[in-house]
Amino acid sequence: MALSSNPILNEIKQQMGHHSAILVGFSGGVDSTVLLQGLVRLRDEYQLPLELTAIYVHHGLNAKADDWLKHCEQFCQQWNVAFISERVQVESKSAGIESGAREARYQAYRKHLQPQQVLVTAQHQDDQAETFFLALKRGSGPAGLSSMPAKMPFEHSYLLRPLLNITRKQVEDYANQQNLHWIEDDSNQDDRYDRNFLRLHIMPLLTQRWDHFSQAVTRSAALCGEQEALLDELLDSELNLLMDKQNSVDIDALAMCSTIKRNALLRRWFAYLNKAMPSREQILRLWEEVALAKEGAEPRLRFIEDEVRRYKKRLYLIPIINEPIDKVIEWSLPQPLVLPEALGVLIVHSAVAQGQEMVIRAPYNTEKVTVRFGLTQPSLRIVGRELPRHSKKIWQELGIAPWRRTRIPLIYFNDTLIAAVNTFVTLEGKATLEQNIIIEWQETYQ
Repeated sequence: MALSSNPILNEIKQQMGHHSAILVGFSGGVDSTVLLQGLVRLRDEYQLPLELTAIYVHHGLNAKADDWLKHCEQFCQQWNVAFISERVQVESKSAGIESGAREARYQAYRKHLQPQQVLVTAQHQDDQAETFFLALKRGSGPAGLSSMPAKMPFEHSYLLRPLLNITRKQVEDYANQQNLHWIEDDSNQDDRYDRNFLRLHIMPLLTQRWDHFSQAVTRSAALCGEQEALLDELLDSELNLLMDKQNSVDIDALAMCSTIKRNALLRRWFAYLNKAMPSREQILRLWEEVALAKEGAEPRLRFIEDEVRRYKKRLYLIPIINEPIDKVIEWSLPQPLVLPEALGVLIVHSAVAQGQEMVIRAPYNTEKVTVRFGLTQPSLRIVGRELPRHSKKIWQELGIAPWRRTRIPLIYFNDTLIAAVNTFVTLEGKATLEQNIIIEWQETYQ
């Protein structure tokens, strides 16, 4: 049978392009079952060189989830597809179960996505229409209404949605024609969830009135996406001028923009940093409560797991962490040291290294090396300063933002402060030609 005569297989092939190493989000439902079986057919019947891996994410929200996992594993064994399962914890307090489950699911995808692989998921045209309406309910602008793109950057690769031009009816008809067996999630009938309410009650009425309603909504979403892409092109160079190496943005430059342009730049700042898009109200609060706060204040505004802070007329978007000021960590040199709160890794070198690493003296055999956080010494003498200075003054002179001061690793030999990594070295830690090591800090974030 010619590939062009099968709309689903043809669409999957066209959307996959040149990609061959594929991680498939596989729940066992009809949509992902059709997607995975379609990829298998392209591999086996049409001899496409596809390397397929399926991943099932166990959310722990349904008593049948263990059975669903077994179903998915057996399906993959039958079709000769590598299989991964991942159990996750769903955080639902801030944005609800639906959002929490989605975030946990995509975190699992990020964890298992290998180099050269692309992630492929099974959202179809009706899902796109529902997503459009959910964005409309939230009062979203063109960025939100553009809904789900068929291809988008994801982690170090891409996320592909090859069924976005295929309707739910086409998916179900194909599954029945192929005699496929799939999971029916009983929670899909619970209309307390917004997406289920749309799917069960609203979309059928609209489709009954207008046959091609989902197709028209998808076209509108695509047009919104094109508008956003154009704005990205027009504003990209200006955003780059606003940002520094720490990805903070210049408040004075933003203040010279119109409100509309400033809001657009701030939204693109969030997108550049791969953060959830803020609402219009949040953007207004960010500007009024943080950017325009009184001189000397240390304002902050929380956005899910991050917060916007201000320092020296610049805005910073930083992760919220449990400050590690009470931690004392022994470091067995020369082994690398993983820092708490995802602050990164410390590595020691015995020879000259490249980059921003710092040189200190090597510890004596009698000295225990520890890493601590949060300066407690009232007065310090550091290399490059003739006179002792208060620790707060040193931070200020070096331009270290207040929240960074408790996140910078401090190196101690016994109880003597040797250095604040990548920031300063004390006189007690000054290296000599005969005795030195290099400390490299591979930061997770700034």
